[in-house]
Amino acid sequence: KESEKPKDSGKVTITKVFDFAGEEVRVTKEVDSTSKEAKAFLKQQEKRQSAAPASFPTVSGVKRPSGMSSLLGKIGSKKQKMSTLEKSKLDWENFKEEEGIVEELAIHNRGKDGYIERKAFLERVDHRQFEIERDIRLSRMKP
Repeated sequence: KESEKPKDSGKVTITKVFDFAGEEVRVTKEVDSTSKEAKAFLKQQEKRQSAAPASFPTVSGVKRPSGMSSLLGKIGSKKQKMSTLEKSKLDWENFKEEEGIVEELAIHNRGKDGYIERKAFLERVDHRQFEIERDIRLSRMKP
């Protein structure tokens, strides 16, 4: 996570840096300032800023980090890795925004031609068929 820019509309911009196939990928997300994610991000930023003023020992005016703290700093600043699925999802979301097809896809998926609707229909049909077969079996049983 890199930077945050509070805006006048109560939004917080969160930028995360990931490592994908040796490249640096930046993911920028805008969330409401009252959300849990924004609060956690702001708290983390405050911790980083409060830790930054604790300066390292200086020699002749030049800051030189000590050996152990330098190593720990490098380990702590390691970028998170991004999987192929996460990268594909990010690319798809960016493509939808660039092309302006977000609303069109939402409308299309809501209709009767949508995958979820067809899946639910087939599930209902299968359940009815099972009930009919069960009733037939129960009626054939001898009391």
